Amino acid sequence: MLAATKGIAPQRSLLVVGAQILQILDQPTTISQTWTRLREWRASNGYHAPVPFGWFVLSLDVLYALGVVELDRELLSRRQADATSAGGR
Repeated sequence: MLAATKGIAPQRSLLVVGAQILQILDQPTTISQTWTRLREWRASNGYHAPVPFGWFVLSLDVLYALGVVELDRELLSRRQADATSAGGR
């Protein structure tokens, strides 16, 4: 589920979908805008395996658990890396 397996194609693994989300997340956007941009990006970059909305949400959950995205006032954004607090995690 997180990574590719026999039953999950590499382009549908949560880590790959999460990486694709990070590629398009160049500014704070709503969840629905991010979903639309991800589908457009995947279509234009040759990723034809469908990603259901639930899988997209699970990918966001993984990114949030890893501390790389945050949701503030309904806007999703990349979390800024703070080198001073990295040791405290």
